[in-house]
Amino acid sequence: MSRVKIYGIHSVQAALDYSPQHIHQAWVDSHRQDRRLSQLLEDLKKLGINPEKVDRKKLDRLADGNNHQSIVLEIELPSAQSEDALKQAVSSLTGMPLFLVLDNVQDPHNLGACLRTADAAGVHGVIITKDNAVGITPTVCKVASGAAETVPVYQVTNLSRTLRWLKDQGIWIFGAAGEAEQTLYQCDFKLPMALVIGAEGKGMRRLTREQCDWLVKLPMQGSVSSLNLSVATGAMLYEIVRQRSIPS
Repeated sequence: MSRVKIYGIHSVQAALDYSPQHIHQAWVDSHRQDRRLSQLLEDLKKLGINPEKVDRKKLDRLADGNNHQSIVLEIELPSAQSEDALKQAVSSLTGMPLFLVLDNVQDPHNLGACLRTADAAGVHGVIITKDNAVGITPTVCKVASGAAETVPVYQVTNLSRTLRWLKDQGIWIFGAAGEAEQTLYQCDFKLPMALVIGAEGKGMRRLTREQCDWLVKLPMQGSVSSLNLSVATGAMLYEIVRQRSIPS
């Protein structure tokens, strides 16, 4: 794990809630005193971490000029897991499998938002590519609001090969594509599955698309042709959740 700086009340609270064991050091504005910040300081002290009181200029430097809201932490980032870990996770699953696959997604805000939705929707793991894609970064963790610590992220070298392996394990592959003939409301998602979302503006790569058992789309009734990647992912995941919540 690599150590990085995070900042801001919300990010610090998420680190305390979901990964307190990864916090190593803290800095706080020596001139700011309010209830919300005081509670964070108390929580840090309970972990044995005594925040260093510094002036605002030092906090500005630590946060690279970003809005730190008077507090900065040094933490270890959660790390992506391996293909072997994915195989072990699939073999040990007892419920109905649901994986989210992101094909060369490069925007950390999109990855973070997808992780947050994946956590809420009960996704068993998020599969990302090693090359030409964003990994777990401070921005991803900030947007994910704790989900980067709770949702397993598996980083794979050859996505097409990984999808073939998932199919061999009895997991059906659904790919999101604007040119699909059927919408997600016409699909049966009550089966072991992985949902594949393509990169921003490009969609799925050809080899990825070829591994899909079905292509699905969101119905678009306005003038825009597509939704933001993370918004579309949320809409699709929650249709899966809705279908699976209906008694058989």
